[in-house]
Amino acid sequence: MDENRVWLAVVVRDTNQVIGETGLLRMFPAWRTTDWSLIIGEKAVRGKGYGKEAAQLMLNYAFGHLNFHRVAIGVVGFNTKALRFYEELGFQREGIQRDGYYYDHQYHDFVMMSMLAHEFLEKGKGTGH
Repeated sequence: MDENRVWLAVVVRDTNQVIGETGLLRMFPAWRTTDWSLIIGEKAVRGKGYGKEAAQLMLNYAFGHLNFHRVAIGVVGFNTKALRFYEELGFQREGIQRDGYYYDHQYHDFVMMSMLAHEFLEKGKGTGH
């Protein structure tokens, strides 16, 4: 961790297998805001709750330990599974960066999402789990 970011591996506790990464970046403590990233790169373990557990831990860390007010994330518009995942966590869509993502020789929209501390607590996520 440095003053602008913290980056961690997502590891399966029982096997010590690294399955992804997560982190807070562009942290602005004075504004109490940060951006967040979560990637579960191992396709074989997707859908087994590891992403949700990593998300809960990082959001508890961001809102609880670091006392941030706002956590933001950007999601590629064609990634409908990720959009649903973040909405289920309590993130709200707040805007579109038109053609903000370039992949495979095509431009795609980038969906900006955020969650505020009180929304996290209201969803019962701020329980330390």
